[in-house]
Amino acid sequence: MGQQTRQEKIVAIAKEKGYVTIDELASKFSVTPQTIRRDINALAEAEQIRRHHGGASYDSSTTNVAYATRQIMQHSAKEQIARKLAAEIPNYASLFINIGTTTETVARALLNHQGLQVITNNLNVATILSSKEDFTVIIAGGTVRSRDGGVMGEATIDFINQFRVDYGIIGISGIDPNDGSLLDYDYQEVRVAQSIIANSRNVFLAADSVKFGRNAVVRLGNITQVDRLFTEEHPPKPILTLMKEHQVRLELCGSQP
Repeated sequence: MGQQTRQEKIVAIAKEKGYVTIDELASKFSVTPQTIRRDINALAEAEQIRRHHGGASYDSSTTNVAYATRQIMQHSAKEQIARKLAAEIPNYASLFINIGTTTETVARALLNHQGLQVITNNLNVATILSSKEDFTVIIAGGTVRSRDGGVMGEATIDFINQFRVDYGIIGISGIDPNDGSLLDYDYQEVRVAQSIIANSRNVFLAADSVKFGRNAVVRLGNITQVDRLFTEEHPPKPILTLMKEHQVRLELCGSQP
């Protein structure tokens, strides 16, 4: 198989699956991982796919990557972010935690805390945290989204609006690299996240670096509405400028200087 044909097939596979690993592609095409890395680099430069550590994705502005795939994407970065963020949450605090694989990783990192009270619209977060006898876990009412355990709807928003908590921990699908817009795919999910922001004394955004420049169709708000951004790499310069102007604190998670 020639290079051009292989690269066309790589794009097709990434488009179909949303995300694909280098090892998976190397096995499928019977080539070395180095060959696949070169293919991915070329395709990323041509803006046909997005390059990630260990793989590549095909971004859509209307459809998110499947939940099971998102669980493995940027896994190491999410764990670094979760550890750093959890270290900033004191014992006996009250929290909102919203939908997302990153916030679920944060939930696992909170299991060594004491006396937390957590309100969530994420059934997976509730399951993770309910194993702690000294935690109070409150699940928002609403309609359960079968693909990822998210709870949404007018009832969810009304429920969240009854609370005022110490920390709102939110994830996001994409961040516009120029104007700092926070972007997601589901209008109902966005409305719940907006309520979490409005009812939190401190808003922590957990977002790995892949989210910068990733398009999604629904605008949640702006990065200037959060108090701290937890990520593993420096954001684009326009975002850093916005953060400085609005006193949003950058929390770099990992070994980056």
